[in-house]
Amino acid sequence: MLIAHNLRSCHNVGSLLRTAEGLGITKVILSGYTPYPHTGNDTRLPHEARKIHRQISKTALGAENMVAWSYEEDVTQAIKSLRLDGFHIFAVEQAPDAIKLPGFSPPERLALVVGREVEGVEPEVIAACDGSIEIPMFGQKESFNVTQAAAMALYHCVFP
Repeated sequence: MLIAHNLRSCHNVGSLLRTAEGLGITKVILSGYTPYPHTGNDTRLPHEARKIHRQISKTALGAENMVAWSYEEDVTQAIKSLRLDGFHIFAVEQAPDAIKLPGFSPPERLALVVGREVEGVEPEVIAACDGSIEIPMFGQKESFNVTQAAAMALYHCVFP
């Protein structure tokens, strides 16, 4: 399971949906101000929902119709619900106590949380998780793009 919280880019959302579909991820939860594809009971203005859907589709290439996804405004409530369903929730984020990805042994029921493109997952969201997973960096950049980080972490968890 993947939770994408407070992403701004429709293209990142589409790429995450395509990556999730390709790796057989059962569901993606889009939360906060993350854009989401058009739904049957959409409360957004029709022209806005269509525009966002087109932008997501540009990188999702149909995956938005193939992988289960939902929109939940409150990420902490989504995390609580998943925990009640037996999931362990880990943020993919650099944190002092984060487990390095190569040493992470994923539990059977796992949800990964990725967050904002520049600032990352908010501290209060990390605090709501069971822990953090960090992808080691070897170059001069301080972080990966959110979609690349999610892809690396998900791949590791699907094929440990």
